[in-house]
Amino acid sequence: MEMTHRLMPVLATVVACFAAAATGAAASHSPRGQLYSFSGELLAAPGPNATSLSLQVETGNKPALRLLLGASDDQVLALDASTEVLIWSHGIPHVGSTADLAQGDWVTVNVRAPGGSTLQQVEQQPAGTVADHAQPNGGGPVWLFIGTVAGPQSGDKIALQVGSGDWKALQAMLGQPLNQTFTYDDGTIFLLWEGRVPTVIDPSQLKAGDRITVRIRAPRNATLAQVESTPAAHVGDREPPPPAED
Repeated sequence: MEMTHRLMPVLATVVACFAAAATGAAASHSPRGQLYSFSGELLAAPGPNATSLSLQVETGNKPALRLLLGASDDQVLALDASTEVLIWSHGIPHVGSTADLAQGDWVTVNVRAPGGSTLQQVEQQPAGTVADHAQPNGGGPVWLFIGTVAGPQSGDKIALQVGSGDWKALQAMLGQPLNQTFTYDDGTIFLLWEGRVPTVIDPSQLKAGDRITVRIRAPRNATLAQVESTPAAHVGDREPPPPAED
């Protein structure tokens, strides 16, 4: 019961702040303005030097989703020469171009615009970043657990002291100990973030006290034990938090 009381404030924070899935890299043409983040599948390949892209929006941050109330989930977002395209391949990001984007890719489009803008005004403002995550085959939605480790990890196991996570993860954690053990395999990508620059590392390079993110793809109705026995898709060491909503 004590565990439930400790986790409920965290769960409330997640429900309020992470109503949408985790977005990609920080976006902005300018440090000012509200962040509007849209995620979903590309309806068509935009092609080289594209000035817009068509997106079937499936999620986003709260300001973006508020704008979409009563609107179609098919939207056209503007791009320009300063829009940065990030392509994630096997869990590793690199700078690309609109020519690398394909129909059906899962992307996150981040736009900065004045607070109180209409949907039309936001869509006319060129995006700061487009992050192409090219969803892996199968596996279901992402479960996100955030915490710390006591040191290097080995034996295909990650011993994590869970402190936060997404809504599904924290629901599964209610009434459970904070110390949980997750699984990884040869397909799990371990990234060390230094600022906004990620580098692939080995699990033996994790350090005590570092903030660790563990992302696992598992069915939405999976139990905590089932999620923990599923090899993680991605483990981030000192991963930067998503861009703040102004």
